[in-house]
Amino acid sequence: MNNVIVVGCGRVGSQLANMLSDNGSNVCVIDRNADAFANLGRSFNGSTVQGVGFDEETLIKAGVEDCDVMAAVTQSDNTNLMVAEVGNRLFDVPHVIARLYNPDHERAYMQLGIDYVCGTSLVAEDVFSKIVSGHGSHLDTFGEFEVLRFSLDLTWMDRRTIRVSELERDHDIRIIAFERGDGSASSIPTRDSILYNGDSVLACVRHELIESFSKYIQD
Repeated sequence: MNNVIVVGCGRVGSQLANMLSDNGSNVCVIDRNADAFANLGRSFNGSTVQGVGFDEETLIKAGVEDCDVMAAVTQSDNTNLMVAEVGNRLFDVPHVIARLYNPDHERAYMQLGIDYVCGTSLVAEDVFSKIVSGHGSHLDTFGEFEVLRFSLDLTWMDRRTIRVSELERDHDIRIIAFERGDGSASSIPTRDSILYNGDSVLACVRHELIESFSKYIQD
């Protein structure tokens, strides 16, 4: 079960918090305006903390020291950027995701290496997909695609190997490169290349397919 902090309890933040809570995550929502927590509704079973999302004491109260994922989804890019920087640099949160409200700020997010979701619609769904896909697997975002690096999990299939063509065909993804689990070799694959359970894989995946593909990603 993920421990998740959601900073911002507007439409996107409240929707994301409820999605994560319904999915079994332990969720704490931070907002400077206590009235915003009404957006969560009565069915929300997480916790709330009133305060500024990049304030250290507020984050500690919200459980940042045991946090797996932090999502900064306020309507202020500057606030989201500060939350991401504090989460990354001060508390070493394994996976921090920021909402990018103004595309003009995209270069700043990219230069700082911040994982982000850009747009005004379906933002909660995109952040949710990133979280359930396994924190730490994301490398970069290109439009509607995510570049992921992960250890391949085939145990749920009761198999040790899978052909690249099978993985790409069945899941509409592209395998870019792979490295053997023991580090003995790395390669740019052909369609006939064989991947083994535990191999390190670099893949390009559509946003909307990350959740269904997450079963191949080792925790």
